[in-house]
Amino acid sequence: MSKGDTPTGPATDTIAAEPSTAESPAAGTSAAGPATASPATSGPAVAGARLRKKGGPRGGVIGGILSAVALAAAGAGLVSAASLTPQSPASRQLAAPVASVPAGSSVGVCPGPARLLEGTPVGTDPQFSPESATAKTAVSAAVLGSSAGVIPGSRLARLTGTPLVEIAKGAAPGASAPASRTPVLLAGVVAQREVDNVSVLSADAQDNRQAAAGAVLSYAAEDGDLQGSAAAACQQPGNDLWLVGANTALGRSAVLNLTNASSTPATVSLDLFGTEGQIQAPGSRGLLVAPGSTRSIVLAGLAPGQERLGMRVRSAGGPVAAVIQQSVLRGLTPGGVDFITPGAGPSDRQVVSGLDIQDPAGLAALTAKPGFADAGPALEITVPGAADAVVEIKLYGRDGQKALPGGGVVTAKAGAVTEVSLAGVPAGTYTLAATSDISFAAATRLTRGLQPEDAADIAFSAASARLGSQHIVPVPREGDRQLVFGAPDGNASVSYTPVTADGKIRTAATAEIAGGTTVSIKIPSDVGGSPLVGYVVSAAGDPAYGALLLGRDGRQDISTVAVAPEAAGQRQVPVTLGY
Repeated sequence: MSKGDTPTGPATDTIAAEPSTAESPAAGTSAAGPATASPATSGPAVAGARLRKKGGPRGGVIGGILSAVALAAAGAGLVSAASLTPQSPASRQLAAPVASVPAGSSVGVCPGPARLLEGTPVGTDPQFSPESATAKTAVSAAVLGSSAGVIPGSRLARLTGTPLVEIAKGAAPGASAPASRTPVLLAGVVAQREVDNVSVLSADAQDNRQAAAGAVLSYAAEDGDLQGSAAAACQQPGNDLWLVGANTALGRSAVLNLTNASSTPATVSLDLFGTEGQIQAPGSRGLLVAPGSTRSIVLAGLAPGQERLGMRVRSAGGPVAAVIQQSVLRGLTPGGVDFITPGAGPSDRQVVSGLDIQDPAGLAALTAKPGFADAGPALEITVPGAADAVVEIKLYGRDGQKALPGGGVVTAKAGAVTEVSLAGVPAGTYTLAATSDISFAAATRLTRGLQPEDAADIAFSAASARLGSQHIVPVPREGDRQLVFGAPDGNASVSYTPVTADGKIRTAATAEIAGGTTVSIKIPSDVGGSPLVGYVVSAAGDPAYGALLLGRDGRQDISTVAVAPEAAGQRQVPVTLGY
């Protein structure tokens, strides 16, 4: 299935067909089902012969006996021949045929601004008002052009389809780009476009390859219950998504937003995993999300009082984007806000990059206070299977591996979410690698702020895939911004090429990462006199992982964004043969 297609049948547990970066549908498209073919009914031709003899019944009897003898001899001959000749090709096991599927459009769904739940009281003392007067939400995006300098047709639009920014018109249908002896490196950019609702970045395929495009949404507020900062990569919709890290305990608010940017209705089912095990919640099945709409679900209504909550989102029909708006309020003191986005599906190995851990002594004093147990960094592990998982956790910093105080080996309960504290290691930036003999999903919770009377912030970073080539990493315009790369297993080389607001691709830089270490690169505000909008990131060597770490000068704000998957080209998919 290409990026431009929309699945027509429901995803079921019996079919291992999770969407990748090249299989998420684009809005407004549909496709036929899998190609099928009915096998031709054929077999050996059978010739019958009658031996007739005139002259009465005796001749008929003799003729019948002769016919029987002849047929018996022929049958014996056929059996003997079959035993001596090679096996018929029709009886051999053949590999399933594959069909080439052209690349489709690239689609990224950006969540809307962080918002209070409906019914939150307003109009109180402005000093304690839950509403924010300073909140700003913006999208930054970049679309990479071809070597001939042609930027694919691309745009940022509202979910309803109303255009916000036309990035590039693209080439006319059937037109071919002129040959260029010298590569022309250009990009289409969106530099900090303010938005007030869900938006969609879309880019047309080019040269039978998905466009290299990406966008990030950033939110910041200096007052109100939702003060702090939050960021999320604009995600490719899918039919099977995993989100880990939600909390519905007292003073915590978790709202799941499901967005269907396609033209096909989506029927969504939620599998919920809590502190003690899987949660059978009425109302978690058959959630209809209409085309071009967003449905919000307060998770406390499905799983109340859960300090740890993991979730699988499965959609039959149209693919969806899923994000959880998570916030904390301790009395009247804001504890932070962030977006929990989907991470890597369950696997026996998970890697999270971009962890920023504060002073261990300050964290120990803060988390010991009542109501502040979740004010420290932690790894959240969801085990969806029926067997417990023994998980080994390793942290890699600038100077190599750092030991966790608890030893780094935990048993995660089957069907539940287990939390492992990451406090106790020296302050710094880390990459985390966790392995087990049982598949699990994982994400980390990060915190900023050590004084209980002051507003604090939280961030969530999901496990991600290793870096490949031409990842687009958009960067918000303001704040303290860092690129963080980690190589848990061996040496890796990561190149990062700046993209500026004038559409130019600047000179690339390279980070050489020693095995078992993490490097942080401070992002400048300008390159070559033009504001920096993002990077093109590529990696070589042993597996490397990356994230964008964001903060704000003079404030206890933190957010992280994992590097989104790279663009995909033409793919081959199995073709089903049958009735």
